Amino acid sequence: MQQVKLFGSSRSRPSSRPPRRRKPRSGLKTLTIILIVLAVLEGLYFLCVYSDIPFIAKWRSIYIQTAMDTMNHQWLATAFLPQSVIDEVMAERDAAREEQAAHSSSDDWAQGTDGEDPAGTPSAGSQEDTAEEDFYRLFWELDRSSMEAYLLQHPDALDGGCENLTISEAGLDDEGTSIQTTMGEQVLAIDVPNQILLVRVEGSGYRGVLAVAKDPSRLSVQNSAYLGSAGQYAGDIAEAHNGVLAMTASGFIDEGGVGNGGLLAGYAMADGEDRGVHMGWSYKRLELREDNYFYIVDAQSEVHPETTDAVEFTPAIIVDGQQLDTSGWNSLNPRAVIGQSDRGEILMLVVEGRLLDSIGISVADCGAILLEHGCMQAMNLDGGTSAILWYDGEYVIRCSNTDLPYGRQLPNAFVYAGAE
Repeated sequence: MQQVKLFGSSRSRPSSRPPRRRKPRSGLKTLTIILIVLAVLEGLYFLCVYSDIPFIAKWRSIYIQTAMDTMNHQWLATAFLPQSVIDEVMAERDAAREEQAAHSSSDDWAQGTDGEDPAGTPSAGSQEDTAEEDFYRLFWELDRSSMEAYLLQHPDALDGGCENLTISEAGLDDEGTSIQTTMGEQVLAIDVPNQILLVRVEGSGYRGVLAVAKDPSRLSVQNSAYLGSAGQYAGDIAEAHNGVLAMTASGFIDEGGVGNGGLLAGYAMADGEDRGVHMGWSYKRLELREDNYFYIVDAQSEVHPETTDAVEFTPAIIVDGQQLDTSGWNSLNPRAVIGQSDRGEILMLVVEGRLLDSIGISVADCGAILLEHGCMQAMNLDGGTSAILWYDGEYVIRCSNTDLPYGRQLPNAFVYAGAE
């Protein structure tokens, strides 16, 4: 830079280069990014809440129903979604409940079943051949090649003959067997003396157990010994009545989520004894009658004179072999469902939920599982933390509340009696 004198002094001549530009403030840039992100999130929110795109509408409905079906987590819907949107989704359930009233089992549906003789007529041949064929006739679901491969690896399983074969890998710490059903399900237990099959059911986001009890004459509803003041665990109820298999039956009054299972919700019958008061509109009653078959009727209808055992809940899922519209129950939750097949078999399905590896299942998907086993009648039972399945001294389903390894205390249970 040149120096020039000015009035006997010197100073620098200004440079001809342009001044440096200041960089934009980083705070402004950050603010812009934040505003863009907020705008995108707002757009996604309105898309998820108000869009009619079928995929989004389906999962919005599932989310809302799942939250509203809980006692303590409804805020997951009410805190983030407009009440009008919640009301619209829950109105779908009201419509589905209206539809429930139009369906009841036919009084003669069981006449065409094979349930009176699930083992069929013995085949010709040696006694050993006959026992083997009777086994596969009784457990018709089994994939024969996988069964035979298992027996080659475990020949001691046949030490007592086919008629006494008992295999059990159904415990919570067991991995199950290598035997498969023809539906692709993993077999957990085969109990020939008690005519019971347990299989693992799995799908996207859920796992559970389906128990198939072959002799419907062994099934009954049994009450808690303290009904009216306290419930009992399903396994305790079963053991008090020579049970080898048991599951959830009636619901119970559960104010604040701290009920002890002592106060029955709705009407129930156990071994011919009436308890409780009938449920109202849209609820159904599952009646087990003297012919050992299930019949589904409206809860407010008169109890059939041949009924021996009954519970009330909702919704009916399958009536006379037809799956009903249960779109009002799309929530993903722990489920307990009982049904009966076209062979007269009792189908006890319990699916875990609200767990990291098993979120839960919709009522419709429960129906789809049961239809693969020839289900003719099926009804949803009390689910959530009450959904439990017990077999031969242990619980084979995890309760949704892992602090309750035996599930919750229940007013009653479906109990399948063991061989005498």
